[in-house]
Amino acid sequence: MKCYYYCVYMAYQTTIEKPVSTRGIGLHTAVKSELRLVPAPTDTGIVFRRTDLDNFEIEAHVRNVARVSYATSLMKKGVLLSTTQPFIEMLSQAGIRRLRKRRRYLKVIKPLEFTDGGRRIGIYPADDFQVYCHVEYANPAVGTQEVQIRVGRESFSKMLAPARTFGFVQDFEGLRRMGLIRGGSLENAIVLNEHGVMNGPLRFPDEFGRHKALDLIGDLALVGRPLLARVEAYKAGHALHTQLVTRLLADPSLWTETFDEAPEEPRRHLPLEATAPAGN
Repeated sequence: MKCYYYCVYMAYQTTIEKPVSTRGIGLHTAVKSELRLVPAPTDTGIVFRRTDLDNFEIEAHVRNVARVSYATSLMKKGVLLSTTQPFIEMLSQAGIRRLRKRRRYLKVIKPLEFTDGGRRIGIYPADDFQVYCHVEYANPAVGTQEVQIRVGRESFSKMLAPARTFGFVQDFEGLRRMGLIRGGSLENAIVLNEHGVMNGPLRFPDEFGRHKALDLIGDLALVGRPLLARVEAYKAGHALHTQLVTRLLADPSLWTETFDEAPEEPRRHLPLEATAPAGN
């Protein structure tokens, strides 16, 4: 299967045009929650504001990572925030407003790679933002899947954002005892048993690999700057993702900050492939 992705660069920083909000329950807590997105000034980055705690702010940065067990959680001064996710439809409703300041990128200039048992992750120099994600599960519905993508606004929103989280029935009770997935259901996640998917159909043949790529991109956002790099993850997870970000930022010889010089109009690149094994 081949999917064609295109990359869009913005020379200037952007924010949303107007506030938007939504309500639901927390995936892990099952607590009724409200999420509101509001415009922000230049150089703000992604900041979460707990309106239930006197507007306490937690920056989406690796220095605030608290734990990475099945999800990346942020904590600042004892205040915890779990399961931070993008909401593409909300951003579309909010619109985009260009700010006056140019966008600064973190450009990787030397490779960094390491392993942990049979897992591997690395980041390498590139002129745009690319990710490669390899996943392997014994379950016949998953098997081995590989996703490669040059990440841009269109490729992310159309090819990755719809890919749902997934879990295995045999793990559910243990996870709930840990205080996780209490808000999970057949409506908001892919559920698998030993035979395969219980609540199909899948949105993509390689939806599992795409969701893992989505996890990877979300954790890479903890760099605090848009990346110009290629990241390769082999059977990795949140722990390895955040280790990569921590090690990268700890060694300034590996990267430099640069302003994007791309034109305002979209710049097209040769496609990369998203692949899934036959029969999945």
